Amino acid sequence: MTAGYFIVVEGPDGAGKTTLAAALAERMREGGLDPVLVRQPGGTPAAERIREAFLDPAVHFEPHTELLYICAARAHLVQEVIRPALATGRVVISDRYELSTLAYQGAGRGVDRQTVALVNAVATGGLRPHLTLVLDISPELGLARQQESGKVGDRLERADAGFHRRVAAEYLAAAGEGVRHLDGRAPPDQLLEAAWAAVAAAAPERFGATAGNPEGV
Repeated sequence: MTAGYFIVVEGPDGAGKTTLAAALAERMREGGLDPVLVRQPGGTPAAERIREAFLDPAVHFEPHTELLYICAARAHLVQEVIRPALATGRVVISDRYELSTLAYQGAGRGVDRQTVALVNAVATGGLRPHLTLVLDISPELGLARQQESGKVGDRLERADAGFHRRVAAEYLAAAGEGVRHLDGRAPPDQLLEAAWAAVAAAAPERFGATAGNPEGV
């Protein structure tokens, strides 16, 4: 693995991923670190153009085409931003990564898991996160949050309830090295503290005394 540290924030729509990823990055900046914050799909000019088409409700994709689109954006982000940042020792925080593809295109759309894993591996070159924070939340609560905020649903968010239940179930079942589950129902400040505790516990030598916490977490 590289000299940097790679953190991914995952979860269903409405779980609070984007808010948490930004809050973690700000906590690190307060502690003197200079993290790189990215989102997927997106993060480079080319990947942002893919994102625009990928999430457009007016565009139709077959499941395998959807898989290739999302992984093309991921490949460019890994190549242009994530690997170079890690190589210089920086922390990278990504709003979504390969687990999203297993959840949305695998469980949600029904693409064979082996196919999803293979295309993901090509896109990432085998680059795995050190820590993946999964925010567990029911699809019903996620949808309610989005409606309360007035957010206009994108192409994936407008999928049927069965799709979102399959996605949420895949996230809930996620396990493996570096995977930590957090309660996505918690208020943002409490979720940040829980996430920071997980980050500091995973790499205390790097984060234990960061952000005004000299005694560690």
